[in-house]
Amino acid sequence: MPKYAAIAGIGQTEFSKNSGRSELQLAAEASKAALDDAGIHPAEVDGMITFTLDPSDEIGLSRCLGVKDLAYTTRIPGGGAASVATLCQAMAAVTSGIAEVVLIWRAMNERSAYRFGQPLVPPSGGVVNVAGNGTGSLLWCMPFGAQTPASWEALAAQHYMETFGVTNRDLGQVSVTQRKHAASNPLAWFYGKPLTLEEHQQSRWIVEPVLRLLDCCQESDGGVAVVVTSLERARDLKQRPVRIVSSAQSIPAEVEVISNYYHADLTIMPEAHGVARRLYARSGLAPQDLQLAMLYDAFTPQVLRQLEAFGFCARGEAKDFVRDGNIELGGRLPVNTNGGLIGEAYIHGMNNITEAVRQLRGSASNQVKNLTHALVSCGMAGAILSNA
Repeated sequence: MPKYAAIAGIGQTEFSKNSGRSELQLAAEASKAALDDAGIHPAEVDGMITFTLDPSDEIGLSRCLGVKDLAYTTRIPGGGAASVATLCQAMAAVTSGIAEVVLIWRAMNERSAYRFGQPLVPPSGGVVNVAGNGTGSLLWCMPFGAQTPASWEALAAQHYMETFGVTNRDLGQVSVTQRKHAASNPLAWFYGKPLTLEEHQQSRWIVEPVLRLLDCCQESDGGVAVVVTSLERARDLKQRPVRIVSSAQSIPAEVEVISNYYHADLTIMPEAHGVARRLYARSGLAPQDLQLAMLYDAFTPQVLRQLEAFGFCARGEAKDFVRDGNIELGGRLPVNTNGGLIGEAYIHGMNNITEAVRQLRGSASNQVKNLTHALVSCGMAGAILSNA
């Protein structure tokens, strides 16, 4: 059995607000690009992983690509929380010998065809939601008007902000930095469009006093794919392999995937703490060993709480860490150098993985110097990647 797994190929479509084609076509384009990038023929793929939310069927996509015989398939529940979890599952499949070449994909027309987070009233009455279908914990919040991801994030973040004196202006520093990165990334929707803090502060409130419009990720059309295989095999392929040093998931019993404001201490992100503990234990690395962090940024407060959870700064100090320029290029820990989900695109966090791979290959638009180890996190899952 192979000892290590590696990312051998990445692919993506353009990111837009109206792709003009089906989600299956987007999935096929991104997947074919990732396989071509690796130099792997589709017939060699024997594992496939995506999100439960992805509308493209494995068999249909296999036929589009020319995949011949699948030994392993799985789907990860949740929205952006599933993104890095796909890497954990792919790593497990490859290192256990269940599959040799695992294709991960996510494709959606999330802006042009439907919009996550819009409350819907079905003909039979009641309220459902694109993100959660009105089941589980959402049944407790929908009747009271908490019907969108922004409202859930605000409920989760407000106690943290009040406890540590974080203002919306502090959150704006995250948006400004990421838009600065996006402005010099030709793949980003906001390429050439930096943001000032005053422009952030002038954007309309979405949930006052926590989130403004420019604290929220984009709504995007597009597809992203990643190919995972053994490190030994990846070394013989087209690209410099990116080793998955360690990967981990953490879903504490008191945490919800979307409406995550039920746990006991809202000043922390407990799932990210669990991921950090496992990643560092499995890798033997520490926060000071990492030179890049790709952090899930559906909303700006999530970046602050992950910076603290992964030990890059102490509790309550993330706002100062960001304000002092530490997450910019040239800073102590560049964050979301593609612009993230706020500046580049929102493909449920998958495009943050492809940026980490480009960075470790040395081919990123905003290249981090002397990079050897990068963190990729979606809160409930994470991975440490290396170019070694």
